Amino acid sequence: MDYKLQKRLAAQVLNVGESRIWINPDPEEEEEVSQAITRDDIRVLIARGLIGKHPAKGNSHRWLKRHIKRGRGHRRGYGRREGTKKSRMEEEKIWVNKIRKMRRYLKYLRDKEMIERKDYRKLYRLAKGNSFENLSDLRRYIEDRKLIKKGVR
Repeated sequence: MDYKLQKRLAAQVLNVGESRIWINPDPEEEEEVSQAITRDDIRVLIARGLIGKHPAKGNSHRWLKRHIKRGRGHRRGYGRREGTKKSRMEEEKIWVNKIRKMRRYLKYLRDKEMIERKDYRKLYRLAKGNSFENLSDLRRYIEDRKLIKKGVR
Protein backbone atom coordinates (compact mmCIF):
# COMPACT_ATOMS: atom_id res chain seq x y z
CA MET A 1 0.00 0.00 0.00
CA ASP A 2 1.03 3.59 -0.57
CA TYR A 3 1.02 5.50 2.73
CA LYS A 4 2.44 8.78 1.43
CA LEU A 5 -0.23 10.97 3.01
CA GLN A 6 -0.10 9.10 6.31
CA LYS A 7 3.70 9.37 6.41
CA ARG A 8 3.56 13.11 5.77
CA LEU A 9 0.94 13.68 8.45
CA ALA A 10 2.79 11.48 10.95
CA ALA A 11 6.00 13.40 10.27
CA GLN A 12 4.19 16.65 11.07
CA VAL A 13 2.60 15.24 14.22
CA LEU A 14 5.85 13.70 15.52
CA ASN A 15 7.92 16.69 14.33
CA VAL A 16 10.48 14.60 12.42
CA GLY A 17 11.34 13.99 8.77
CA GLU A 18 9.33 11.57 6.65
CA SER A 19 12.28 9.21 6.34
CA ARG A 20 12.16 8.54 10.10
CA ILE A 21 8.51 7.43 10.08
CA TRP A 22 7.64 3.72 10.03
CA ILE A 23 4.22 2.25 9.42
CA ASN A 24 3.77 -1.38 10.40
CA PRO A 25 0.10 -2.33 10.18
CA ASP A 26 -1.17 -5.85 10.67
CA PRO A 27 -2.92 -7.23 7.56
CA GLU A 28 -6.34 -6.72 9.21
CA GLU A 29 -5.49 -3.06 10.10
CA GLU A 30 -4.19 -2.03 6.66
CA GLU A 31 -7.58 -0.63 5.75
CA GLU A 32 -7.75 1.47 8.91
CA VAL A 33 -4.28 2.98 8.29
CA SER A 34 -5.10 3.82 4.69
CA GLN A 35 -8.39 5.45 5.83
CA ALA A 36 -6.54 7.77 8.27
CA ILE A 37 -6.56 11.17 6.56
CA THR A 38 -6.55 13.60 9.49
CA ARG A 39 -3.94 14.38 12.12
CA ASP A 40 -6.28 13.13 14.83
CA ASP A 41 -6.55 9.76 13.06
CA ILE A 42 -2.77 9.60 12.87
CA ARG A 43 -2.45 10.41 16.61
CA VAL A 44 -4.76 7.48 17.40
CA LEU A 45 -2.64 5.13 15.26
CA ILE A 46 0.55 6.38 16.96
CA ALA A 47 -1.01 5.70 20.38
CA ARG A 48 -1.93 2.17 19.23
CA GLY A 49 1.62 1.55 18.02
CA LEU A 50 0.86 1.15 14.31
CA ILE A 51 2.90 4.23 13.40
CA GLY A 52 6.18 5.27 15.02
CA LYS A 53 9.45 7.03 14.44
CA HIS A 54 12.95 5.67 14.08
CA PRO A 55 15.51 6.98 16.59
CA ALA A 56 17.68 9.87 15.46
CA LYS A 57 21.14 8.98 14.22
CA GLY A 58 24.02 10.60 16.09
CA ASN A 59 27.73 10.88 15.44
CA SER A 60 29.82 7.88 16.37
CA HIS A 61 32.21 7.96 19.30
CA ARG A 62 35.06 7.52 16.83
CA TRP A 63 33.98 10.72 15.07
CA LEU A 64 33.78 12.57 18.39
CA LYS A 65 37.32 11.54 19.37
CA ARG A 66 38.64 12.74 15.99
CA HIS A 67 36.69 16.00 16.28
CA ILE A 68 38.18 16.76 19.72
CA LYS A 69 41.68 15.98 18.46
CA ARG A 70 41.25 18.30 15.49
CA GLY A 71 40.07 21.05 17.82
CA ARG A 72 43.43 20.73 19.56
CA GLY A 73 45.25 20.95 16.23
CA HIS A 74 46.02 17.25 15.85
CA ARG A 75 45.34 15.42 12.57
CA ARG A 76 45.82 18.63 10.60
CA GLY A 77 49.37 18.12 9.36
CA TYR A 78 50.70 18.48 5.83
CA GLY A 79 49.74 14.92 4.89
CA ARG A 80 46.08 15.59 5.67
CA ARG A 81 45.76 18.75 3.63
CA GLU A 82 44.22 18.90 0.20
CA GLY A 83 44.32 22.13 -1.71
CA THR A 84 46.44 25.23 -1.37
CA LYS A 85 46.45 27.52 1.65
CA LYS A 86 44.26 29.98 -0.23
CA SER A 87 41.73 27.34 -1.20
CA ARG A 88 41.45 26.12 2.40
CA MET A 89 40.61 29.59 3.71
CA GLU A 90 39.56 32.66 1.78
CA GLU A 91 42.22 35.33 1.40
CA GLU A 92 39.83 37.99 2.63
CA LYS A 93 39.12 36.09 5.85
CA ILE A 94 42.83 35.62 6.45
CA TRP A 95 43.36 39.36 5.97
CA VAL A 96 40.43 40.32 8.22
CA ASN A 97 41.68 38.09 11.06
CA LYS A 98 45.22 39.40 10.70
CA ILE A 99 44.32 43.11 10.61
CA ARG A 100 41.87 42.79 13.51
CA LYS A 101 44.54 41.21 15.66
CA MET A 102 47.03 43.98 14.85
CA ARG A 103 44.51 46.77 15.42
CA ARG A 104 43.47 45.24 18.73
CA TYR A 105 47.12 45.19 19.83
CA LEU A 106 47.71 48.78 18.69
CA LYS A 107 44.61 49.98 20.55
CA TYR A 108 45.82 48.19 23.67
CA LEU A 109 49.20 49.96 23.45
CA ARG A 110 47.52 53.32 22.86
CA ASP A 111 44.99 52.94 25.71
CA LYS A 112 47.71 51.90 28.19
CA GLU A 113 49.72 54.90 26.95
CA MET A 114 52.66 52.72 26.00
CA ILE A 115 52.99 54.47 22.63
CA GLU A 116 52.33 58.05 21.49
CA ARG A 117 49.12 58.80 19.63
CA LYS A 118 51.14 59.91 16.58
CA ASP A 119 53.01 56.61 16.58
CA TYR A 120 49.70 54.80 16.92
CA ARG A 121 48.35 56.55 13.81
CA LYS A 122 51.52 55.82 11.86
CA LEU A 123 51.51 52.13 12.85
CA TYR A 124 47.78 51.87 12.13
CA ARG A 125 48.31 53.16 8.59
CA LEU A 126 51.30 50.87 8.06
CA ALA A 127 49.23 47.88 9.20
CA LYS A 128 46.46 48.88 6.81
CA GLY A 129 49.01 49.11 4.02
CA ASN A 130 50.08 45.49 4.68
CA SER A 131 53.57 46.47 5.85
CA PHE A 132 53.55 43.73 8.50
CA GLU A 133 53.22 40.06 7.75
CA ASN A 134 51.77 39.26 11.17
CA LEU A 135 51.53 40.47 14.76
CA SER A 136 55.03 39.35 15.69
CA ASP A 137 56.35 41.34 12.72
CA LEU A 138 54.54 44.43 14.06
CA ARG A 139 55.99 43.86 17.55
CA ARG A 140 59.47 43.47 16.08
CA TYR A 141 59.05 46.75 14.20
CA ILE A 142 57.97 48.55 17.40
CA GLU A 143 60.93 47.13 19.37
CA ASP A 144 63.48 47.99 16.67
CA ARG A 145 62.27 51.60 16.51
CA LYS A 146 62.01 51.80 20.36
CA LEU A 147 58.48 53.23 20.13
CA ILE A 148 57.32 51.85 23.50
CA LYS A 149 57.85 54.41 26.29
CA LYS A 150 60.47 53.64 28.93
CA GLY A 151 59.19 52.57 32.36
CA VAL A 152 55.81 51.47 30.98
CA ARG A 153 55.05 47.75 30.76
